[in-house]
Amino acid sequence: MATQTFSNSPPDTVLAMVGDPLLREDVSRVAAAAGVGLVLLDEPCGRKAWMAATAVLLDAPAAQRCAEGPLPRRSRVILVGHAVPQPCDWQAAIAVGAQQVVTLPANDTDLVAALSEASCRDEAGRGPAVAVVGARGGAGASVFSVALAQSASAALLIDADPLSGGIELVAGSEDLAGLRWPDLVLQGGRLGYPALREALPRRDGVSVLSSGRVGAEIQAGPLGAVIEAGCRGGVTVVCDVPRCATETTETALSAADLVVVVTPADVRSCTAAAAACPWLLACNPNTGVVVRGPAPGGLRAAEVARIAGLPLLAAMRPQAGIAEALERGGLRVRPRSPLGSAARRVLAVLARHLEAAAA
Repeated sequence: MATQTFSNSPPDTVLAMVGDPLLREDVSRVAAAAGVGLVLLDEPCGRKAWMAATAVLLDAPAAQRCAEGPLPRRSRVILVGHAVPQPCDWQAAIAVGAQQVVTLPANDTDLVAALSEASCRDEAGRGPAVAVVGARGGAGASVFSVALAQSASAALLIDADPLSGGIELVAGSEDLAGLRWPDLVLQGGRLGYPALREALPRRDGVSVLSSGRVGAEIQAGPLGAVIEAGCRGGVTVVCDVPRCATETTETALSAADLVVVVTPADVRSCTAAAAACPWLLACNPNTGVVVRGPAPGGLRAAEVARIAGLPLLAAMRPQAGIAEALERGGLRVRPRSPLGSAARRVLAVLARHLEAAAA
């Protein structure tokens, strides 16, 4: 593999000084999995390039050479190798100030996690996560999930219901190429969001991970890893969650900065929301309700929220033509529509909550 120059590389690139060609291949493979750029050098670089790199990967000889030069100490220096580290390797790691020693390919996931974390260091910050659940079947949770995702500046929409038929049908991304849950094989650890984003169908700024039309079992660990990847990538993560107390569902609820319960304004839905309230609050106390019209018995949104025992996040009147839109290419949320207005109000509540938590 030819050595590249660092001077023309973007500032979010990982720098690697690795002599063994096979180890270089492993490092390149892991960097690609983490979704980060990689520049390979034969000799220690200058101070400016050393400090500008997102992370630095060194084998033991390169670590020793860097330690002997005038380069300053920095964070995210990782020693990599094929064999179990020997005392001389640990000495080199200590000399250069490495924070981690990783053996490849045995510890691929550890290096993916470290590079994914490093790639997010200069971004504006973590993106928020929202879990949306219906008070009962047919409440409109999937539709509101899509409305939230389309109302955010950039979003990752996750289908957490293996029997939903695929939220891609609501989002209108069913004909786009990309991975669905049945195609995604995760063994654990962290994901790099850039790579995940490129692998998923994306429409109008929303990346969609759907259960697909055939469905697939969704495990708690992979779901948590995908949610975390999106948050670390700085996008708004919206998770459409089924109304069932499973480990997978509770992973999504617990990971959310806000849980949104969507309920129609009728007595049965209010009763269902009230029944689910203790479970939802036990998973996440940051839970509120969105009330969807019409109200056949004249129930007001505030009354619905009181019966459900949850704070009112937003109320919305019925949206005309939604059934036809879902049959003909999926939802397109207009900012001033009932769905768009309610979604923006919920996102504003979420932003205020995150600001208060950070203060």
